[in-house]
Amino acid sequence: MGDHVELVAGCYEQIVFGYRVCPGDKEWTVEPNFTHHAHTASLTAVSSSDQFIATGSNDETIQLYDMSKKTEHGALLHHDGTVSCLEFYGTSHLLSGGQDGLICVWSTQKWECLKSIKAHKTWNLIEGRSAFIKNIKQNAEIVLWSPDGDQYAVVVNDQVDIYILQSATVIGTIAFTKRISCVKFLKNTLLAVGGDDENVRIYDVTSQKCVCEFKAHENRVKAIESFMKDDICVLVTASNDGFIKLWKLNLENLKTPSLLGQVNTTARLTCLSIWKPGQVKETITEQSAQPETSKAAVAEPPKPAKGKRVRLPGEEVILEESSSTKQAKKKKKQKVQ
Repeated sequence: MGDHVELVAGCYEQIVFGYRVCPGDKEWTVEPNFTHHAHTASLTAVSSSDQFIATGSNDETIQLYDMSKKTEHGALLHHDGTVSCLEFYGTSHLLSGGQDGLICVWSTQKWECLKSIKAHKTWNLIEGRSAFIKNIKQNAEIVLWSPDGDQYAVVVNDQVDIYILQSATVIGTIAFTKRISCVKFLKNTLLAVGGDDENVRIYDVTSQKCVCEFKAHENRVKAIESFMKDDICVLVTASNDGFIKLWKLNLENLKTPSLLGQVNTTARLTCLSIWKPGQVKETITEQSAQPETSKAAVAEPPKPAKGKRVRLPGEEVILEESSSTKQAKKKKKQKVQ
């Protein structure tokens, strides 16, 4: 089951769509797997761990969906404003950012908000305090780390500034012709960019030159993701035109990618994530509690005690680096300042 891949997409129409990717010899099929309607406004963000999908919305909530059971797992309520970005850190934590200027660090075991950080600063999450502050003098819409973590991309309107971490300086700028809505590192030296245009462009990060361009959709591109299948990079794009498309891309020989498969969701898509199951799902006995705000009626593992959703400063935040191949989990304990 290691090859099992699902696509999860959110839309303006409040729905989360799940599709199973079924590779074929010539054409790949994308088969509907589930739909989930927990939000009361349009979706803005989706992220996946090996068990859960988290979605953010203009309704100011984060909704959880258990991919192993295909059931909803409750809601996380802390942001006072649109939830603008979500990112799982391994399987142990979920990070959420909102238009209220807060970044929340959630435990995925008890679904508690371990720390709520008032933005906008850049911080060291291990210590829970600012690592350094970089004034970019403009409003950044997207910030994305490279896979190696030695550089990061900052999107400002129709351009991408590439910063090198060591000196926090811009080493180059990628000029896109329209407003950018999504960027994805395909590897450390290649960045795919989409926006208010039907075309997707792939840039060499070092030279900032466009090395591949192709028409992906009939309307603007809202999201780009990728995953590796054997030696092939599969690029996944989602658009306002309702389509999710899979493209076959050879990273060593960048020619115009060929279309592997597609599905028409008939919805105005806003966000996209790729879900792969964990390697040792069946052997895990320790279950994740549901958040207090969960509306699920079935009996579930114990919920966190009332009043413990937000921990006071000074308590410990435990960051786990769990390996699917090792039974022993290494726990790093750091005092939060």
